[in-house]
Formats: sequence, structure tokens, C-alpha cells
Amino acid sequence: MGKRIITFAQAICEGVLEEMLKDETIITYGEDIAKQGGIFGAYKCLLGNVGDRIFDTPISEEVIYGSALGAAMAGMKPVVEFHFADFLFTGITAITNQIMKLRYMTGGQVSLPIVLRGPDGVSKSAAAQHSQSIETIFMHVPGIKVVIPSTPYDAKGLIKASIRDPDPVIFFEHKSLYKIKGPVPEEEYYIPLGKADIKRKGSDVTVITTSRMVHESLKAAEYLKKEGIDVEVVDLRTLVPWDKKTVLESVKKTGRAVIAHETWRRAGWGAEIAATISEELFGQLEAPIRRVGAKNVPHPFSPPLEQFMIPKADDVINAVKSLF
Repeated sequence: MGKRIITFAQAICEGVLEEMLKDETIITYGEDIAKQGGIFGAYKCLLGNVGDRIFDTPISEEVIYGSALGAAMAGMKPVVEFHFADFLFTGITAITNQIMKLRYMTGGQVSLPIVLRGPDGVSKSAAAQHSQSIETIFMHVPGIKVVIPSTPYDAKGLIKASIRDPDPVIFFEHKSLYKIKGPVPEEEYYIPLGKADIKRKGSDVTVITTSRMVHESLKAAEYLKKEGIDVEVVDLRTLVPWDKKTVLESVKKTGRAVIAHETWRRAGWGAEIAATISEELFGQLEAPIRRVGAKNVPHPFSPPLEQFMIPKADDVINAVKSLF
């Protein structure tokens, strides 16, 4: 396969554009995307290439998400940007009480190929209303698939698979990842939802992670290698469904597990993974399962306080060391 080095944002845009050029029922809309390609530039390649199938909306999330439901029921495939993950809260009724339930409530008569996508996570002191990682909430309520890539390669393959999925998908793109670069094939490819990727093989401890924390965990693994600890890094890539088979096989091999995510540690999605590992492999664990997450406070505006609040490579290093 021929590969180019492109950014995470370009990979997202390419994936959406390729699908839109194949299928005229796909539309995409949101706040500030049709003129400037989104506030993080993730839609620039669409401008001028998909006609009026990309358009701006009023600032009304309940209407934006609710209209996606109606469009999908009428035979369209809406790909809707939520601008910031925090703003999912302002339209959450349309998502949790309608989009996530209607296929079930109609006995499968309604198909809802909806993708809600956009930026999440910390980004240079954006403060409490523009910095949250809230993927756990959508993992908890049944009825939607949750995707959270960490690399340009994964971002493109997963957004294409998400658009082709017959069920609703929520697609989180960490703000700090939009500018990172990586190899992406020129040929078409898809990454199936629910399949984890082992980003680094190791034998002593498994770190299970997603998104920005994949990169922090890889930094931690390189540091720990110098101290004689061989870390395996498992990138879940999707939280619903999550790849239990790959996780359990890795932990069986290493006997130790650390779960690292940027969302708050208290009741974060890591607790679900930890509980499953404990239920399935309790007798094979060499040490307690450790969780790494943000401190249980709103995101501060102050740069030093923000750095203190969010998890980083050092937190993964400390968690791993505590297992030996």
C-alpha cells in the first residue's frame, strides 16, 4: 500500500469526503463548518466538493441532533458535528431519549445511520465548558456506538466504518490530536468497530487506553523500558463495542493491568474494563488493577492547574511501578 504522511484532521476529512462522493444520501452539517471547514479545520477538504450537502446550522444543539434523527428516518445519512463535546449536554435529550432508543422502540423497523462527530478533551486552557472528555456517559446508556481514535490511520478507517454503520455512532476526536501526523494509505480501507489495536507489544504489564492517553502511555512505556519493565499498550479505539477478547488475552499474558483515560477517574469507563478483567481473570492477576484518570474537579482555566488536573505519562509510569 502506498502511504502518505498526513494530519489527523486531514484523515478525518478524507474519510468523510470519500464516503460522501460515493453516497449522495450522506449530508453533513453543524456550527461554523460550511464556510471555514470547522473551528479545527477538520472539514476543509469538503469545501467546494460536496455542493449543498455541507451546511451551517443555528446554535441550537437540540435542533441539530434532533434533525439528524428525522433525516435518518427519511432515508438520509447525517454526519453531524457537535462543535465541542461539552455541547452534547445542551442537546442530550435528542440523543439519549430519541437517537439511542428509537431503533429498539420500533422493533428494528427504523434504521438510524447517524454519526455525531467532533472535538473533545483538553486544549490550552479552554476551561470547564470546552475541555471535557465525556465518552463514559455514552458508553453507559445503551443504543449508540462510541468511537475514539488516536492516530490519523485509525481516524480515517474508523470514520469511514462509522458512516457505513446502520446504527448511531458518536465519534470523539481529541483536540490535541488534530495536528499530529502519521502514515495513511492512499488506497481505500476501513477499520471495523470493536477491534482494539496493540500499539506496543510487551510482556510485563498491559496498559489499556484510548485517544491522547495512547500517546502518553507510549511515552511511559519507553521510559519504563529503561527500568526493565516491558509494557504492552492496547488502544481500544472503540468503547462500544469494546474488544474484550484482545484485552483479556493481553492481561492473561502479562498478569498486570493499568487503565488510562483522560476522563475523570471516578466512575470513568476504566471502571467497567477493570470490573470485567477482575471478573474474568481474578485468579491470574499478579497485582491489583490500577486506573489513571483526571482528578474529580471541573477543568480549570489556569494552565498550571489544568496540567495538574489531567493525567499524563508520569501518572501511567507511577501506576505501572506500583504493581511491582
